[in-house]
Amino acid sequence: MSAPRLVMDLARVGAAYRAMRAAMPEVGVHYAMKCNPHPRVVGHLAALGCGFEIASAAELEQLLALGVPAGEVLFSNPVKPETHIARAFAAGVRRFAFDSADELAKLERSAPGSSAYVRLAVPDLHSEVPSEGKFGVDLGTAAQLLLDARDRGLDPHGVTFHVGSQMMHPGAWAPPLEMVAELMDKLEPEDVRLKLVDLGGGFPARYDGDPPPLAEYAAVIRAGLSALPHPVHAVVEPGRALVAEAGTLIGTVIGIADRRGRRWVHLDVGAFNGLMESLETGNQLRFPVSDDLSAPHRQLCQLTGPTCDSQDTILFDVELSQGLATGDRVYLGSAGAYTTVYASGFNGFDPPVVDIAEPPIERVRGNGERQ
Repeated sequence: MSAPRLVMDLARVGAAYRAMRAAMPEVGVHYAMKCNPHPRVVGHLAALGCGFEIASAAELEQLLALGVPAGEVLFSNPVKPETHIARAFAAGVRRFAFDSADELAKLERSAPGSSAYVRLAVPDLHSEVPSEGKFGVDLGTAAQLLLDARDRGLDPHGVTFHVGSQMMHPGAWAPPLEMVAELMDKLEPEDVRLKLVDLGGGFPARYDGDPPPLAEYAAVIRAGLSALPHPVHAVVEPGRALVAEAGTLIGTVIGIADRRGRRWVHLDVGAFNGLMESLETGNQLRFPVSDDLSAPHRQLCQLTGPTCDSQDTILFDVELSQGLATGDRVYLGSAGAYTTVYASGFNGFDPPVVDIAEPPIERVRGNGERQ
C-alpha cells in the first residue's frame, strides 16, 4: 500500500503571502517555521521576501542553508535550550523572546547584548485552536522583566503575544494591543522605549467556512498600533494562514464498516500520522472533504484513521459519496498546516509523502510587463 500524499501548491502559498502583505503593508511578515517546514515551501517564501520565525536551532540551520540572513530571523520560543541560544547567537541571530528570569540569565550568558522581547499573557480570546496558556506573563511582571533585561546588559527590545490559532474574531488583537500601550506607559519613566511589537500568529485559513477578510484584521491592528504611545516596528508570525489552504491531503479508503447505524470510512491517514489537529480540536476543525467518485447521492460518514486507537478519528458526520469503497480516494483540503510536522509512525503507518505543485513560471514581456 502506498503512503498518503500531501500535495502542496506553491502558487497558493505565494498568493496567501502576497495577500497578507497587501492587507498590512506596514507590518513585517515572519513565517512560523513550525507550521510546515518543507524545504520547497520555505524556499518559495524566502524567494518572495518573507521573513521567518523559529523555535529551535535546527529551524535556523535550514534557513541559513537557504541564504536567509540570521539577523533578520526572530527566535520567538520563550523557553529555549541554552545550546540553541548559543548556536543562534553565533550564527548572527540577535532577537530572542523570553518570559522568565531564568531565560534572561541564559540570554545574558549565551547571547550577551542581544535584543530581548517579552511574551505577554493575554486573556482567553476563544480561538478555534486555543492556546493552553503555557507562555506569557502579566503586565507588571513583563515590565519588571524588561527592566531586568536592561540591567543584565541586554536590549529591552519589545513585546510579543499570541491570540490563539485559527482566530476567527479580528477584534481579538485589540485587547492585547491596549495592554501593550499600558506596558509602554509603565516603562516610559524608566527611559525604556520599546521598538518591537510582535503581534504573533493566529490568522485563520478557510476550513468549513470563510474566515473574515484580512482587511478586517488589518483595520483592528492598524488602530491598535496607532494608539500606542510611540511608533514601533510591528511584525506578525503567520503559519496556517500562509500554507493551510495550499495543501491537499490524499488518503485511500482501506475499509468501510456499518456499526450501530453509522457508516465508518477508514483511511490510510488519520490523527496520528498527519491529522493530529483533529484530536487537538475535538474533531471541530472541519477540513473540506471530497472523494474521487463525486457521486450526486451522498451519505453521512464517520471518517477515521488506520490505527487501532479508538481516538484516531478525523471527522464525524461528513458527507461522502454513496458507493464509496475500499481503494477509492478521499481528499482533505486546507491540510497544508501542522500535518507532516505532527505525523508519527504510530502502529507502523507511514506519514504522508509530500508532493510539490510548482507555481506557473512568470515570463516578462519586452515592455517589462509580466504575463
